[in-house]
Amino acid sequence: MAGGGDEASASAALCAPMKATSEGLWQGDNPLHFSLPLIILQVCLVLVLTRGLALALRPLRQPRVIAEIIGDILLGPSALGPNKAFLNHIFPMESLTVLDTLANIGLLLFLFLVGLELDLASLHRTGSRALTVAVAGISLPFTLGAGSSLALCAAIACNTPRGPLIVFMGVALSITAFPVLARILAKLKLLTTNLGHMAMSAAAVNDVTAWILLALAIALSGSSSPFVSVYVLLCGVGFVAAATFLVRPVLVYMARLSPAGEPVKESFVCATLGIVLAAGFVTDAIGIHALFGAFVIGVLIPKEGAYAGALTEKMEDLVSSLFLPLYFVSSGLKTNVATISGAKSWGFLVLVITTACAGKIGGTVLASLLMRVPPREALALGLLMNTKGLVELIVLNIGRDRKVLNDEAFAILVLMALTTTFMTTPAVTAVYKPARRGASSYKHRTVERGGGGEADSELRVLACFHASRGIPTLINLVEASRGTRRNKLTMYAMHLVELSERSSAISMVQRARHNGLPFSGRRGRDGGGEVVVAFEAFRRLSAVAVKPMTAISDLGTIHEDIVASAVNKRAALVVLPFHKMLCHDGTMEPVDRAYHHANVRVLQSAPCSVAILVDRVLGGAAQVSAPDVSYAVLVLFFGGPDDREALAYAARMGEHPGIELTVARFITAAAAKPNADGGDLELEFAKDEEALQRYVTRALQSGDGSVRYEEVTAAAEREELTPAIKTLGRGKNLVVAGRSAPAPTLVEKSDCPELGPVGSYLATLEFSTTASVLVVQRYNPRSDPTRERPAVEGDVEEAVVPFPSSSRSAESESESRHST
Repeated sequence: MAGGGDEASASAALCAPMKATSEGLWQGDNPLHFSLPLIILQVCLVLVLTRGLALALRPLRQPRVIAEIIGDILLGPSALGPNKAFLNHIFPMESLTVLDTLANIGLLLFLFLVGLELDLASLHRTGSRALTVAVAGISLPFTLGAGSSLALCAAIACNTPRGPLIVFMGVALSITAFPVLARILAKLKLLTTNLGHMAMSAAAVNDVTAWILLALAIALSGSSSPFVSVYVLLCGVGFVAAATFLVRPVLVYMARLSPAGEPVKESFVCATLGIVLAAGFVTDAIGIHALFGAFVIGVLIPKEGAYAGALTEKMEDLVSSLFLPLYFVSSGLKTNVATISGAKSWGFLVLVITTACAGKIGGTVLASLLMRVPPREALALGLLMNTKGLVELIVLNIGRDRKVLNDEAFAILVLMALTTTFMTTPAVTAVYKPARRGASSYKHRTVERGGGGEADSELRVLACFHASRGIPTLINLVEASRGTRRNKLTMYAMHLVELSERSSAISMVQRARHNGLPFSGRRGRDGGGEVVVAFEAFRRLSAVAVKPMTAISDLGTIHEDIVASAVNKRAALVVLPFHKMLCHDGTMEPVDRAYHHANVRVLQSAPCSVAILVDRVLGGAAQVSAPDVSYAVLVLFFGGPDDREALAYAARMGEHPGIELTVARFITAAAAKPNADGGDLELEFAKDEEALQRYVTRALQSGDGSVRYEEVTAAAEREELTPAIKTLGRGKNLVVAGRSAPAPTLVEKSDCPELGPVGSYLATLEFSTTASVLVVQRYNPRSDPTRERPAVEGDVEEAVVPFPSSSRSAESESESRHST
């Protein structure tokens, strides 16, 4: 009897709920035996592992969901199963209730955000092509999934009811993960192309259909009585009707009272979240899972206006970064790959993957070909529609919780979802190269122009910036550059934004890109942000045509947007921001090393001249009006093509009445060597003299005093050149230099060799903490990949050009460290 009492006491202790907080180690409490510190440790562990894997998989351009699935499988019994001490201490059985509850709350809120992304009005506009693709992409894999379920039932799941299993297998193989697909398309710059529009429309139809089928599967699996299943379905239909006719008017009212540009009322956000949770409670009480209620409310919220976007921005970071990873670890703890043992099990895994790919890809390709979609585009569409992800895991976890899938079938289907999603990006990249029209060749690719009317021709500048703090300097630079040739300067101001996996980022891509490229039309504007307001004000107060645009892209490929947009807009000069920003103490701190890599790649494949702007707040922290412009500009002229281009740009500045231009010509032994392009010494020297005669001598002869000329004779040694440059730079607001000046290296060790021997020194604290620097590279046709294709006449504003490869060979020490 005593032994039985001890066993009962031990069982009661094991099943006793964990207390929330401990009294601390000093009081003898182990924090791992209390729910709050344990859940904090679990969250931190999951975040570190999944984010680390996401960083490792970033070169493969995989969506973050891949890292989250792999990471949480590693935390489960598949990898750490033999280590019972780890699982018992970090993920003990008594903590799983708290973990699953938080995970499902996060999942409920995430499904609400998915509903916010889905616009039912767009389904009405879905063309016949997308609708046909969606129907075929569901029907064939669902049929093949039903057939696979019979094999599964015969092989490893004999005790499972066949009806629910057929529906669950059909849904698992036919579903397309709408959120994951959107992020893959955005990374591949296909979201706003015809292929992207068709894929998103078909995925939206697929998503709605899959949720309806999943509701049917849950109803069938809930009871052995068919009457109960019918009651559940009827109540589900009644809930959707009640939400549409009773709840939607309230949501429409709140959306109407939330105008763009104004913060959404806190009471509206609270009321919406309360409605979401109440809807989840109702659908859970009905028996079709709480997720459906949240999803339906998200779908019913009006997508017009700012209300839906504001809700997304307020919730997405907390949900996707903190709560959602808990659902992946909850799923990973249930996934035991070790249950897949023996030839039969592994053979069934191959069968499921093959069936899923054949059904989804085959059905989509056949339907696309019938709709006269080109074969390569049809194949790419099939691969995209085969994307699985979180929605797939939801289906599988519900099936496992309902006892429709056993542990072995669950593990097989999780690996199938992981495999099909992992293969999407590399497969699409391999088989589909967008057939883009080349922009008609344009003549003016440099600032330096020929004589006659060409000198007064329009100058187009593509000026890029990282953040709003760089806008004043950019505007002040362009204001100084317009000279006296009024109405002949056009500025395309491109905001460089890193693409994230937020829902708001996907919406931004859809607004800011067209046919895969950034564009400057009204649809590309954010509708009143400070960036647009600043440039619009500058346009109205000056004679410069300013067109804001946004390049939102992965930083590893954002240089493709810059190069393509430069050709698209026929720019003569691309101004890139330096990858470091000025701090309060005068030091320069890196913004992101990826911007450094992007600058190097643009320099390698530029279709026009390029300038890198080292911003030390030219003109101060605010925009300077035209009458108040008063800058001292210095040009360091050593000779060569880049220095001549820098001189041509500075000479244009010298035409401004508020600019005092100083041209310092260095006569050194290095300047007397042939240039790197192998040009003849005498020819290069003659070109240098011609440029000085054109831009300096004539200005001196005019007698207006706006241009000063100095000759500096120095040995070609760093010890003599750096003091001379530093002396010349005192009191100057802007220093302009050529990138490949024939000068010795002025810095022993530089982390920015792309600026050249002189520019690398100008970017250091030793030179100055106040003078901004502009390092110019002249256009070189031999390094321009955009000229390799024949020109095609087309619309300048909407023309699209082939992207240069992002894996060009390294040409400098810096590039060798990060070449992809």
